[in-house]
Amino acid sequence: MFITSGTVADCAVAGRLIEGVDVDYLLADKAYDTNKILHLVKSIGAEAVIPPKKNRKEQRSFDREIYRLRLLIENAFLKLKKWRGIATRYAKNTDSFLAAVRIRCRAIWLGVS
Repeated sequence: MFITSGTVADCAVAGRLIEGVDVDYLLADKAYDTNKILHLVKSIGAEAVIPPKKNRKEQRSFDREIYRLRLLIENAFLKLKKWRGIATRYAKNTDSFLAAVRIRCRAIWLGVS
């Protein structure tokens, strides 16, 4: 996990999160449908489960059943953002914000809301 400024596109830094992971599938939304990310996912031996953007010259297929599992990821982020301090980023510095995110993730993991 790392923090970027609010103006940085997620797909621009996704490579840093993907490199070195051992997964079978990478689930992401259309914003991550870039050739660079698709090549990176292929290079780590995983399958990209990313719906193609509508403006793609060649539409490619993706596994819709596996893509439905992305809902679990989105729900985890919703639970994380229910904590107002994270959603509004009350923390003044990055270390404090990351600590708050880690504490909230542990609370979610333990079932303490």
